[in-house]
Amino acid sequence: GHKELEPLKYAEVATAASVSWKKAEGCVRRTTSLISRCLGKGENIALVLRDVGVLLLEGTRVEMKFYYDFLEKLSGKENLEKAFFKVPHLMDMVVSPVTAVASLASSGRVIVFP
Repeated sequence: GHKELEPLKYAEVATAASVSWKKAEGCVRRTTSLISRCLGKGENIALVLRDVGVLLLEGTRVEMKFYYDFLEKLSGKENLEKAFFKVPHLMDMVVSPVTAVASLASSGRVIVFP
């Protein structure tokens, strides 16, 4: 169906990142422009989101690998362990922050967010 897109709230992004509104907007615009250019050229991308995980964009495949600590903060250790016990393949979505990003991506660019 048709979905309405909400404009990004740069003021909230700026506050969360402790930067000015203008700096937040510029960063988001440059990042989306870089990703758009890479995808337009058919390049693969590994987008590292600090404290969250790695977003892999390879061809038509999009995959998110989360850091265990991030998932634990969201759900709590006990709930997370129960989920992994019930659905073992969820572990395939978890990656260590010390894992070399190059080992996750088959080839292409690696973009690391501060």
